Amino acid sequence: MTQSQDDKGNISSNSTDILSLIDGFIDQISGIKSILKGVSVSALILAPLAIALSAFLITHSSFFTILQKEYDFGFVLIVLLGSVIAISSVWIVAGLRQYRMISDWNKRYANYLTNKEEIRKSIESEYRFTEDSEN
Repeated sequence: MTQSQDDKGNISSNSTDILSLIDGFIDQISGIKSILKGVSVSALILAPLAIALSAFLITHSSFFTILQKEYDFGFVLIVLLGSVIAISSVWIVAGLRQYRMISDWNKRYANYLTNKEEIRKSIESEYRFTEDSEN
């Protein structure tokens, strides 16, 4: 082979390696997205429960009795319940954003797979390439 043919083979091999690496990376992200989807769904379920429980405790009649009798404990309880409500509200917003982002990513990933398959078939038909001719 001449030098230019070796360079073309190297470039082709490097391009194939990079594409394989990118495909592997995308497949890994696809596996991780199920975990992220579980986290976002748990945020959408658990955070409202925490807010509801905190609201129930704050509006309960004995809560005001505890506040009057135990001033220090009541203050700490108010701070903790307020923190639970604030953090849970942020968690709900983050869960919604994550869920939307994952849904959008699923659509783009499906389009990517479809386009990749169409390009592969186009190249195979244009160059009459099959996997058997590779061996």
